[in-house]
This record gives sequence, structure tokens and C-alpha cells, in this order.
Amino acid sequence: MLEYSKMILQKVSFSPELFRKELFKSLTGLKNEEALMLQMWCLLTFKEQYKEIIGEAFSYLA
Repeated sequence: MLEYSKMILQKVSFSPELFRKELFKSLTGLKNEEALMLQMWCLLTFKEQYKEIIGEAFSYLA
């Protein structure tokens, strides 16, 4: 599920609205360890573009 989430996020990264929607949707199907790995990947891949959305999506992990 983690790899599938990454693939989808890359495909929708052109749109902030779609990125946000798919990121939140992907979190519902991931275990905590997978969510942490997705958070790290998102920050490495999309930090400049979607820092606020990523922070909001993963705020519950902090």
C-alpha cells in the first residue's frame, strides 16, 4: 500500500487539491510505521511544493 500511495501522489503532484485529497486518503490505509515512511518520503520529494499540506496531514504523528 505504501508504494501504491507514493505512485498516486507522484501522479497527482501537479494539483495541490488532488495531492491533499490523495495524501489524506492514503493515510487511512497505512499502519503507523508506513505512515512515518510516507511522511519522510513526502518531505524529501515534495517539501518545497507542499510543505503546509504535508505538515497538516502528518500532524497527528507528532
